[in-house]
Amino acid sequence: MQPFVIGYVIIRFAAAKLQYMLTEELELVIDDLGSSMIKAITHLETELTKIRAGKANPGMVDGITVDYYGSHMPINQVANISVLDARTLSIQPWEKNMIQPIEKAILQANIGITPQNDGLQIRLFMPPLTEERRKELFKRASAEGEHSKVAIRNIRRDAIEHIKKLQKDGLSEDVAKDAEKDVQAQTDKFIVLVDKHLAAKEKEMMAV
Repeated sequence: MQPFVIGYVIIRFAAAKLQYMLTEELELVIDDLGSSMIKAITHLETELTKIRAGKANPGMVDGITVDYYGSHMPINQVANISVLDARTLSIQPWEKNMIQPIEKAILQANIGITPQNDGLQIRLFMPPLTEERRKELFKRASAEGEHSKVAIRNIRRDAIEHIKKLQKDGLSEDVAKDAEKDVQAQTDKFIVLVDKHLAAKEKEMMAV
């Protein structure tokens, strides 16, 4: 085989290998994009659950930790949490001596509800929503939704910048453009999902 032919084959092989490596990295970028946007939605779901809409929900005490023999433990790991009725949440400690630490933790968390301790269990009673309180909760939910949209758009921006870098490194222009379209499509999908979560939360508040 002539030297120039060998050289040509080597160059073609190197180019193909480069495209393969860049495409693999691109796939990682797209996968990370999806994972990060899912995390943004999961975070939104958690925050919306914490916004009390007048209905008893075990998620209201998510994130509240209690001092358990020197360690900070989530309440659901030291007590059974159940919904007694639409407006009453019951917290039954597995150990009787944990009632006061749990009550203290709830008070310190300032969730807007005063726990009722009967010596055996703690009850959280949801007061009915006033119009003013409802508007306040709408505003808070909307703010959480906007934070999620900003996070999703930031994830999109980082992915697009990464794709452009890969293109400078030699990624095919057509592949890069298709990837950018995919990124935008995923972004649009998750933005719509944020709006659906907010609409569901608003409906929940209006039903109370």
